Amino acid sequence: MDFIKVSSLEDGLTCGDLHKLKSGLSQTDHNTRKQIYGPNEIDVPVKSYGMLLIDEILNPFYIFQVFSIILWLCDGYYYYAGCILLISLVSIGISLYETRKQSVTLRNMVKVSVSLKVRRATGGESVPEMKTPLPDSPQAASTLYSSEEHRRHTLFCGTQVIQAKTYLEAEVIAVVTRTGFCTIKGNLISSILHPKPIKFKFYEDSIKFVLVLAVFAIIGNIYSIVILIKHKVLVSLIVIRALDLITIIVPPALPAAMTVGTIYAQNRLNKQGIFCISPPRINVCGKIKMVCFDKTGTLTEEGLDVWGVVPLDETSFLPITHEPRCLPDGPLLYSLASCHSVCLLKGQAIGDLMDLKMLDSTGWILEDGDSSEQTKELFGTKVLAVLKPPSLEEQPHGPKHRIPIGVQRRFPFSSSLQRMSVIAKLPKDSPSYLYMKGAPEMVASLCRSETVPPDFSAMLRQYTQDGYRVLGFAYKLLNFIKTFEEAQMVSRESSECDLTFLGFLIMRNVLKPETAPVIYGLRNADIRPVMVTGDNMLTAMNVARSCHMVEPSEKVFFVNVSPPSHHKTATLKFIPAEPQPGEEIREGLYQQGGSFLDRGPYHFAMNGKSFAILCDYFPDMLPKILINATIFARMSPEQKTQLVQNFQELNYCVAMCGDGANDCGALKAADVGISLSDAEASVASPFTSKINNIECVPAVIREGRCSLETSFEMFKYMALYSFTQFISVLILYSINSNLGDPQFLLIDLVITTSMAVLMGKTGPANELGIKRPLATLISITVLGSLVIQTLLILATQLMAFFITHSQDWYVPINGSTGVPLNLPNYDNTAVFCLSTYQYLILAVVLSKGYPFRKPLYTNVLFLLLLIVLLAMLLWITLFPLGFMVSLLQLKVIDDINFKLVLIGMVAVNFIAAYLMETLLDHGYLNCLRHLRKKRESKKLYKRLQSDLRAQSTWPPVNVVLHRSPRDSWPIR
Repeated sequence: MDFIKVSSLEDGLTCGDLHKLKSGLSQTDHNTRKQIYGPNEIDVPVKSYGMLLIDEILNPFYIFQVFSIILWLCDGYYYYAGCILLISLVSIGISLYETRKQSVTLRNMVKVSVSLKVRRATGGESVPEMKTPLPDSPQAASTLYSSEEHRRHTLFCGTQVIQAKTYLEAEVIAVVTRTGFCTIKGNLISSILHPKPIKFKFYEDSIKFVLVLAVFAIIGNIYSIVILIKHKVLVSLIVIRALDLITIIVPPALPAAMTVGTIYAQNRLNKQGIFCISPPRINVCGKIKMVCFDKTGTLTEEGLDVWGVVPLDETSFLPITHEPRCLPDGPLLYSLASCHSVCLLKGQAIGDLMDLKMLDSTGWILEDGDSSEQTKELFGTKVLAVLKPPSLEEQPHGPKHRIPIGVQRRFPFSSSLQRMSVIAKLPKDSPSYLYMKGAPEMVASLCRSETVPPDFSAMLRQYTQDGYRVLGFAYKLLNFIKTFEEAQMVSRESSECDLTFLGFLIMRNVLKPETAPVIYGLRNADIRPVMVTGDNMLTAMNVARSCHMVEPSEKVFFVNVSPPSHHKTATLKFIPAEPQPGEEIREGLYQQGGSFLDRGPYHFAMNGKSFAILCDYFPDMLPKILINATIFARMSPEQKTQLVQNFQELNYCVAMCGDGANDCGALKAADVGISLSDAEASVASPFTSKINNIECVPAVIREGRCSLETSFEMFKYMALYSFTQFISVLILYSINSNLGDPQFLLIDLVITTSMAVLMGKTGPANELGIKRPLATLISITVLGSLVIQTLLILATQLMAFFITHSQDWYVPINGSTGVPLNLPNYDNTAVFCLSTYQYLILAVVLSKGYPFRKPLYTNVLFLLLLIVLLAMLLWITLFPLGFMVSLLQLKVIDDINFKLVLIGMVAVNFIAAYLMETLLDHGYLNCLRHLRKKRESKKLYKRLQSDLRAQSTWPPVNVVLHRSPRDSWPIR
């Protein structure tokens, strides 16, 4: 059965429809909607301890535990069963407490009751954001409402209203468009309650491997049944012994042991100020192959410093003015002072950091428009805000500014429109003007062509290539607007056209000092850094070169894609970003005889417009371009999300690092999302960093690699621990004996559990290397290790068994004594003593350091435990005290030479196990791959890279490619 999410209330509604709904719903519509959507609540269920207990014990892990405990009690292992029962009860109790505590915390976080009147509000972002009324003009009335497109007019669930005002009516009515779990907050809570499943090869393979262990259990059962029948053991006891093998070969503690590395990694990240709400994602971090970075606030500093203003004289640029206060009265100064979304809260100016810097550079003072009746008299109408020039004493030498500006209306900034504008007027009967700021290309496109300087592009390139953030300014006379009410009626579309270009505001966006070393380190580790920004292309290029994302010796090609027109098909062209000095850009410049002259590293750069057309008209070329695409400029939030998904389709494991609300979609879509913000972006990503720079990225990757490697080691350790005990039991079954209850306790709790808990405590390596951990258990390295170590364990235990039989003092078991398990006996003592060392050997040889973890000796607690356990086992083997012999049900062996032989076998076992693991780590078994036919990589991006290296004509520089079937490139 397929379930489809219920559509939102606003689906299909226009802005005009929403304005008509301000009178409310009829009772019939109310009842219908309540039946479909349910009550307006975000219900977080908090189960009772009884219900939680039932859910917990129905977990397959605990069902298996209960089965095992009952079986051990039937077999007389009372102490062991009692200890496991106690541990299980404590574990269940802690689990129930934590689960209910998290549910209560989540419910308290959701639970809120507020009584308010919504007028015009700010809220919802890490910095307060101004919300304005939904447009009500005739043109806007037919526009479909979208919560994303109209987010500046939308109050999202969870928004804290910190200030509200109204100007036209007694109150402003907010129309509810979404309720309950359909809201942004409800969707967040739903994602916490029902997280997206993680598809990771390691987790899938671990389940398969448990099934393989079950097969070994069946084989062992068959062997044990045959042996026990041969010894004429009772049928009931045969059944118990056979089932006992299942609890040995499939360890119940396996799932818990595999999370040890993740828990330690999460704790270490917390200490570094990096918080994780989805621990399983930590292992995924170990396979990251690409990291997409936002630019502003992530790679560069959040704040922008005003560098200067480039004004115009007619249609010619004047020299840059570094002090905007020195500008004369006029449209450019008025634009700088008024075209922003800064507002006052308790007398303090709040708003976007860039807007605050721009306003501060003018020295003008912001005041509320409704502060007094004098304001209305001054401007002849109501105004939203007043901008006053600084006092005459604070103004620089030269012409003085005395005239204030009144803001009548704001058209808020939109990332899709790439601009914002305000309608403002001077005092008395002065006409109104529209002042605009935004992306220079967008502003220029809305200006009359004769007002744009001929060298517009050259001047823009000059500043953006040097890494400056450039904003364009323009204005327009609106002589038909006199009053505040008339300003509210005009549409944005009719106002923002046929403007007069005013000039540039140049802002300096400094690269964070940590950025370049981190990017350099990622590239050295063969992790692709990619920049995805809403900023200008040339500014993004400069930042990419400054932080080593693009090295000076590496070429960059712009991917220029044009949409189809009436008589032309869509076209694609690769244009060199920086032609060599003295060279002309002409068709085929970088090609000779159909081959690419310089096959050195290269990068592609494109803007959001080209990316959209490329996806629509050249889908076959998209994967080939993405393989080397590094810079994406003027990208909308939706395009950022789409880009991450496109990279994932190429089988990249993608991380996304950003700090703003427009990164939320990409952070959620990425395999690993890392937010540098406490606001919206943080709830969309599994990782949130208090470190306000990208140093958190290599930290997360290193911890991910360490955790993934630890998970592999723990899996192998638990599997080999099971095989070791499995072999011991099968050997002792052959003489109608077994390990005793205290012996199981010593092995399982004192040795194995303590080893498993501490061996995963080793921290990550200090540096990122090129090599990444394995992600699959079905590999030569893992399977080879398991097979070789199992054979070593088997050979050593059989050798001890047969050497014991060859001793003069050896006395075989007398099966007629009726003693349970025929304990104590020489075979049991020899096999038990030898096998206990094998658990230590496995813990040491599997605790690998380089390249993903620190050396073993840095894990002090593990090292101390190892020394203590080794000393204890040597004591038990060589000079056991009476209580040790009695407690562990050992047979006293006085032959010191035999004991030394056992210790010698342990030493040989250790050396052989260590050598085998070292050889496996260095790839000496990889020669087995040559025995099979060479296969292509499963990763699509690797196959594409191989194909592109074989194509001498790629990329076809300065060649215009048309959308045509014959122009498509094969992708295998």
